[in-house]
Amino acid sequence: MTELRYEAPESIEAAVALLGDNATTAKIFAGGTDLLVQMREQIIEPILLIDIKKITETQGITITSDSIRIGASVCGAELGESIELNRTWPGVVEAAGLIGSEQIQGRATLGGNICNASPAADSVPALIAANARTEVAGPNGINNLPVQDIAVGPGKISLGTGEFIAAIILPKPPPRSGDAYLRFIPRTEMDIAVVGVGVSLSLNDQGYCTSARVVLGAVAPTARIAETASDILVGDKISKTLLDEAASAARKVCDPINDKRGTSEFRTKVAGVLTRRAIRIAWERAEKL
Repeated sequence: MTELRYEAPESIEAAVALLGDNATTAKIFAGGTDLLVQMREQIIEPILLIDIKKITETQGITITSDSIRIGASVCGAELGESIELNRTWPGVVEAAGLIGSEQIQGRATLGGNICNASPAADSVPALIAANARTEVAGPNGINNLPVQDIAVGPGKISLGTGEFIAAIILPKPPPRSGDAYLRFIPRTEMDIAVVGVGVSLSLNDQGYCTSARVVLGAVAPTARIAETASDILVGDKISKTLLDEAASAARKVCDPINDKRGTSEFRTKVAGVLTRRAIRIAWERAEKL
């Protein structure tokens, strides 16, 4: 058995070089809450772990006039403590807070949740609804990729050799904006989503929706943007009819699996229910600002 090697580079360049030199045997290590489980179960058997927590660019939450930058090694507990992040993107914080237990929250990261590429990842629909982007470090420098472009299938991501997520960037939304994330799970806690729905929207001074994004998780191999459901909201005020139409449109993008946690018919029905509820919560939050 090959001995496991551990490295903790202090610069992006050093991490990229290590990844490039060990393309098929290395794994990025931030929180490790998914990685270590997969190693223990021998789903993956890396020879090198590259810990990115000592890299300055992966640390901290940085607030600017037009964005919030979250380092890839920032854990869920830190997100929950950020007053500005909770005020600006409460749905994203709620989604991140659903990743594991309180103990896991002290380790789990958004970057890891994205790159694990689980169809049921809680943070991903909320981040996509928020139009979040990633800073991807690699041999050619830093590239910006939308969160929805990272996962290409269950457990599969689009990042190339030597690339890793250094940060997640959330835009500052317009005034009178709100977001929300809801999921259905069989148990009251410590379970993965059977269906998840993230919603982000903005209103004008008259209460009409000016922009919206509805994103569904756990109903397809990757998170899906419900374009028609999003478009239905724009230009209108909230009403039962509007919610019904958006829910119906959201159900049409679902292509879920059948398993012991829920049939495809059940997941599709729940997707519509959660879409209605998440839109209402996001709308109410936008009205208060």
